[in-house]
Amino acid sequence: MVVKAELEKLNLHYTSVELGEIHIEETLSAEQLKLLKTGLWKSGLELMDDKRSMIIERIKIVIVEMIHYSDELPKVNFSDFISKKLNYDYTYLSNLFSEVQGTTIEHFIILHKIERVKELLTYNEMSLTEIAALMQYSSVAHLANQFKKVTGLTTSHFKEIRFKRRKGLEDV
Repeated sequence: MVVKAELEKLNLHYTSVELGEIHIEETLSAEQLKLLKTGLWKSGLELMDDKRSMIIERIKIVIVEMIHYSDELPKVNFSDFISKKLNYDYTYLSNLFSEVQGTTIEHFIILHKIERVKELLTYNEMSLTEIAALMQYSSVAHLANQFKKVTGLTTSHFKEIRFKRRKGLEDV
């Protein structure tokens, strides 16, 4: 809503405004671009016009939506899923992500999977076996080992202190 309001304030015509993406019909002048950036900045948003930054942001959005907002993870490799979703070669995406973020896409995925596991453990509605299957771990042991490696806690200890250790998605 904030983005749409800024676009309308500048009398800019758009076809869509989605998470992380705006499609504007006309070409912006330097002054319009400056005003849009300023208006978004005042609302705590940032306009990214660097292609590399936009691709990185799109990778993050695909991963967050895939792990946190879908009922089931894709049955294909994450690399194939991301590559197909963004229509780029995965090697290119992986190298770009690592170069800019200082971490791999795989590590970013693991961090988000563990945050999702924390969320599911907090709800206490599923067994660890069900969570492992949902999150596509090969076994409960694999999930437990990765959970301990990332958080420093066992899953059972986490359940005891569950509300103290969750991070917001933007902090992962």
